[in-house]
Amino acid sequence: MKFLDQAKVFLKSGDGGPGIVAFRREKFIEFGGPDGGDGGKGGDVVIEAVDGLNTLIDYRYQQHFKAPRGGHGMGKDRSGAKGEDIVLKVPVGTQVLDDDQETVLADMVEVGQRVVLLRGGDGGFGNAHYKSATNRAPRQSHPGWPGEERWVWLRLKLIADAGLVGLPNAGKSTFLAASSRAKPKIADYPFTTLQPNLGVVYVGEEEFVLADIPGLIEGAHEGSGLGDRFLGHVERTRVLLHLIDGTQEDVAEAYTIIRGELEAYGNGLDEKQEIIGLNKCDSLDDEEIAEKKAILEELADALVMVLSGATGIGVPPVLFELLRRIKDAKVEEAEDSAPGRRHPVPVHLGERTMAEPGKELQLGNDHLDQDHPADDEDDEDDNAR
Repeated sequence: MKFLDQAKVFLKSGDGGPGIVAFRREKFIEFGGPDGGDGGKGGDVVIEAVDGLNTLIDYRYQQHFKAPRGGHGMGKDRSGAKGEDIVLKVPVGTQVLDDDQETVLADMVEVGQRVVLLRGGDGGFGNAHYKSATNRAPRQSHPGWPGEERWVWLRLKLIADAGLVGLPNAGKSTFLAASSRAKPKIADYPFTTLQPNLGVVYVGEEEFVLADIPGLIEGAHEGSGLGDRFLGHVERTRVLLHLIDGTQEDVAEAYTIIRGELEAYGNGLDEKQEIIGLNKCDSLDDEEIAEKKAILEELADALVMVLSGATGIGVPPVLFELLRRIKDAKVEEAEDSAPGRRHPVPVHLGERTMAEPGKELQLGNDHLDQDHPADDEDDEDDNAR
C-alpha cells in the first residue's frame, strides 16, 4: 500500500428539500385546508477516525464528496426524507485544515472520534406551515436552504510516543529495525527512507510506538532534500531520539544542522525532550568515543548515549531511557488535565491582594475586623455632628 499523508478534497453537504403546496381533497370534506409537508434536511459531511488505516491514499483517487439532498415534502403533511450523511474515514492523527492550510478545523486523535464538518441545509416549509387565521389557504412554499461547500486539506500526523531524527545515513532505520519488528528499507546510501515508518517497541512488559522519518539536511525548511514536511509526523511525540553518525568527523556540525532545522520548522519541536544517540560506536575505538561524546555533551544540554544499532550495543539502555521519559510525560499530562485541580485565586480587598504565590487562599472573617482609613473619616464626621 502506498503512503500518502496529505490530500486536498472538495466537500459539499446536501441541500434541503423543497416544501410543497398541497390541499386536502377528500370526499364530503368541503374545506380540507392546506396540508403541504416540509422538505427533508440535507445530508451532513462527517469525518471519522477509524482503526486499521495509516495512509490517505484513498483520497488520491477521489477528491469530490457530496452528500445527497433532502427529499421533497408531500401532501397529507408528510415531510421529506432526510439526506443520508456522507462519512469520510481517516486514520487516527489526521488533521483537517482550511484551504489556507493554516486554520485547523478538526484534529482526529482518538479511534471513533466523529466531527461534523459541514451541516446539511434545512428543508423548506410546505404551505401548511404558513396557514393562519387570516391566511386560510396559503399558496406559498420554501425551496429549502442550500448546503455548505468548501475545499479542505487532510494532513496525517502519525501518533507515536517517540521520534527519530537525524541526518541521512545516521542509522535511524537500522535502530528502528533493531528495537522493533518493523522492516524499514536499509541501505548504504542517503535518503533510503522516503516515507515515515512506525514500530512498536517492547521494553520488558511495556511498550511504546517509535516513529522514523526521512533524514534532514541543511536547508530542509527551504525545500532542500525531501524538505521538512515529514517533521509533522513527530510533532505529537513526547521525546526525540537524535541519532548522530559517530563515524563522521564533525559531530558538532551534524547536531547543529538538525537543531537548526527543528527551530526553523517550529511547532514546539525544538522544545521537546531530547536524547542524543552517538551511533555506530562499533566502528570507533574508545578514545574516539570519549572525545566525540565530550564534544556533544559540551554543545548540547541533553543526555548523550553511545550505541550501535547494527550490533545492538547500547540499544537496551536507550530504550529504557525513552520509556522512562515517556511515562514521566504522561504523568505530567494527566496531572495538568486532572479535573477539579485547584488554583489560588487572588481576592482584592480595597487596594490589597490577599493571596500568596503557591498557596491556597483561606478566607475568614478576620479581614472584616481590620480598620480602614475610610472608617476613621466616617468616625470623625459622626463626632463633628
